[in-house]
Amino acid sequence: MTQNKYDAIICDLGNVLIDFDHRIAVKKILCCTPKKEEDVYDLFFDSGLTEAYEEGKIDTNEFYRRVKEFLKLDMEGDKFFPIWNDIFFETPLNIKMCDFLKGVKSKYKLVLISNLNVTHFEFLKPRMRIFNEFDKLVLSYEVGYRKPAPEIYKVALDFARVGPEKAFYIDDRRDLIEGAGKLGIKGMVFDGEAAFERVKKELI
Repeated sequence: MTQNKYDAIICDLGNVLIDFDHRIAVKKILCCTPKKEEDVYDLFFDSGLTEAYEEGKIDTNEFYRRVKEFLKLDMEGDKFFPIWNDIFFETPLNIKMCDFLKGVKSKYKLVLISNLNVTHFEFLKPRMRIFNEFDKLVLSYEVGYRKPAPEIYKVALDFARVGPEKAFYIDDRRDLIEGAGKLGIKGMVFDGEAAFERVKKELI
């Protein structure tokens, strides 16, 4: 029997196991804010506010309060959060990747690592059975760090009880792969069908 090159697979969530697009939510709330589309998108996708929420530094109520204040949003929380959560969609490639991980689960420790806020996780948890296939979910809002902070990768390694050279990392963002690489974790950018085939070749 051939011995595995790796003992653990560390896998990202967004745009690997499920796709997402914040513009879906942005377009639905433009009628309730005087802000421009790009301003709303930047706030949702890549701002200090969303970073703080994903690191668990602010709770859901404070997040919504600041969103409402910044956007001058004419929308209450019970209307906002269903829109905020409705950004995810499954592609055939997502399904392939989930099926692949299920198929190799007996050979590897599986660790999910994601920059994720509590609202999105609670929304996805009952909808994504793949979560149950992982031995550990390392979520930024729980551990207090976002990728590419080295601490979040170390949490994954410590749980799997492997050195960085025995872990293989899959993520859709090259900068995050490079961040893990600084710790000695080999990884691959997941950006399409060809990347999926390369992942399979590396791990099977």
